Amino acid sequence: MLFTHDTAGALQSATELVNAVEPPRTVTSVADLDQFFDRHGYTGRHDRTAAELADVLALAPRLRELLLADRDDVAAIVNSMLAEVGAVPRLVRHEHEDWHLHAVDDDAPLAHRILAETAMAMVDVVRSGQTSRLDVCADPGCDGIVLDLSRNRSRRYCSTTCTNRNAQAAHRARRAGRD
Repeated sequence: MLFTHDTAGALQSATELVNAVEPPRTVTSVADLDQFFDRHGYTGRHDRTAAELADVLALAPRLRELLLADRDDVAAIVNSMLAEVGAVPRLVRHEHEDWHLHAVDDDAPLAHRILAETAMAMVDVVRSGQTSRLDVCADPGCDGIVLDLSRNRSRRYCSTTCTNRNAQAAHRARRAGRD
C-alpha cells in the first residue's frame, strides 16, 4: 500500500473535485455535491446549499495548484492552507472506518474540511517523495489531473474517456499505417 486509506481518499477526492470543474463539468448542483460527499465518505457537516456548492467548487483552482506544485513549493502552500482553516490534527475513528486523521472539527464547513484533508494528504506525498504520482492528463486536449496510485506508475490519463479516446486514436493510426 502506497498511502494510508485516508491519504489516498483525500487525494482521490481532491483530484475528482479539480477535474469536476473541467469540461465536461460533473459537479454542478447540490445533488451532485451530495453524491460527491457520499462517494468519498465524508462525515460531519454538510449544509446541502448552493452557497456550500459554490465554496467547494471555488477550491478547485487552489487544489489544482497544490496537487501540481513542485515538491519544494508544496510545503508553503500546505502550511498556508492548514493555517487558514486553523488545523489541529487529531486521530478519529468512525463506525465504518478505523483510526485516521482529521485536521478540523466535523462541524467546520465542508470546503474547509476538503482543504485541510487535501493539505494533510500532501504532507504524506511530499514526505514519501511521491509528488510524481500527480500530473496533468496525457491527452493533449485535456487539462485534467491524473492521480497514479498504480504500482508501476503506468496511469497517464485522468479518466476512462481520455484513455479510450487515445487508444482509439492509436488504433486508427496503426490501421492507417497498414493500409
